[in-house]
Amino acid sequence: MPNASGPVRPDPVLGSELCQAIRRQVEKLGLEIGDEPVWAEAAFVEQADPYSGERSLVGTWRGKARYGTVTLFPDGRVFAEYQVLLPHPALPGHYVEAVQVWGRAGALKGDPVIAAFAA
Repeated sequence: MPNASGPVRPDPVLGSELCQAIRRQVEKLGLEIGDEPVWAEAAFVEQADPYSGERSLVGTWRGKARYGTVTLFPDGRVFAEYQVLLPHPALPGHYVEAVQVWGRAGALKGDPVIAAFAA
C-alpha cells in the first residue's frame, strides 16, 4: 500500500491494541517479555494472496531477541504471531514457543503455541 510519499504505515491505534494483546497473552501464562513488540519497529510490505489475489499488509519484527509477524487483511482482520521462547511455568519439559493473536480491532483473541523440549 505504498504511495508517492513512501509506504503507508498501518493505524498506530490498532498497532498499540495488537501489541498489548500479544503481551496480555504472554502475561496470562505468568511470563513477561517487557515492552515487546513495539509497533513502530515493525517493517511492512504489501503481499498478494496467491489464491484470492487480495493484497494484505504484512509486518515483521526482527533484529532483537524475538521475531514476529502481523498480517493486516483488506477486510479488517488481523493475525499476528510473536516469539516468546521461555519455559512454560506450569508444564515441565515444555516451553512457550510463541503467542498468536487474531480478530478485528476491539475484538482480538489469542492463544499460546506450546512445544515440548527435545529429548
